Amino acid sequence: MTSIGRGLTAALVTALTLTLGGCSMETTAPGSARADAASDAKGAFGPVDCRKAKCIALTFDAGPAEDTPHLLDVLKEKKVPATFFLLGKNHVLKHPETVRRIADEGHEVANHTWSHEILTGKKPDEIRAELEKTQLAIERITGKKPRLMRPPQGRTDDTVSGICEELGLSQILWSATAKDYSTNDSALIRQRILDQAGKDGVILLHDIYKGTVPAVPGIIDTLKERGYTFVTVPQLMAPAEPEPGTVYRP
Repeated sequence: MTSIGRGLTAALVTALTLTLGGCSMETTAPGSARADAASDAKGAFGPVDCRKAKCIALTFDAGPAEDTPHLLDVLKEKKVPATFFLLGKNHVLKHPETVRRIADEGHEVANHTWSHEILTGKKPDEIRAELEKTQLAIERITGKKPRLMRPPQGRTDDTVSGICEELGLSQILWSATAKDYSTNDSALIRQRILDQAGKDGVILLHDIYKGTVPAVPGIIDTLKERGYTFVTVPQLMAPAEPEPGTVYRP
């Protein structure tokens, strides 16, 4: 099959349509991004090539917070890279040393807006401010602007996508969530993720809730036993690189 044929097949199989913010949005799966990658694509691989290995991405929203340093200890011990979608107000500004540590230890630092307000209900200038302020705050600490963002509650539309494209941000949704905002039961959080985990999946957790970080070691150990390799979101797409404005969802 030609590369064009493979790309079309992957797009038909894995491209999804979702309705968010009252607007029908096309999404791209990581596997589709990989299949469509040009022969000279320069996306950096992680510990494995996810075209061949059974990969999954662990992501954390709305931090950093008090428990994030302990979470980083766990990830370091278990040699697991993760992707952190950080909130600017009261988080990035409050915990700059933790933000710096996230970057220094090889995790992907990403944008979860300034104040976690729903973007689809805002004017374009307000959307841009929510993203730009966080971009700049993270850049001042790490020396690098994020290339990924996650819209609060996963709500996006064409306006949000256009602004993300302008700012060089890809939008990342998820395939597994523990709804850890609704429970502090670590065993339940762990089981919910294990029940939903799948190849090329993106796990959504929050390091701001008390039950979440204690659940992480068990999630990692069990998924490793099942043959998964943990990678960051960009590594999940390699050799493709995340495209600004595109909405990615497994």
